[in-house]
Amino acid sequence: GAIFFMITGFHGLHVSAGVILLAIIANRVKQGRYDEKGFQIVEIVGLYWHFVDLVWVFIFAFFYLW
Repeated sequence: GAIFFMITGFHGLHVSAGVILLAIIANRVKQGRYDEKGFQIVEIVGLYWHFVDLVWVFIFAFFYLW
């Protein structure tokens, strides 16, 4: 039981961090901060978010479908 709560809690922490990062980046894009520098950080945060999403697929399959 403890492993379930540890893994889902750790994943929840990363989801929370991702939501905060996405909000910060979206605000900065809206302000036009990346127009001159480029949008590489937007792609990096997007990749991070999709990785966290992909991990959820495996967590779900392991704990809920097994």
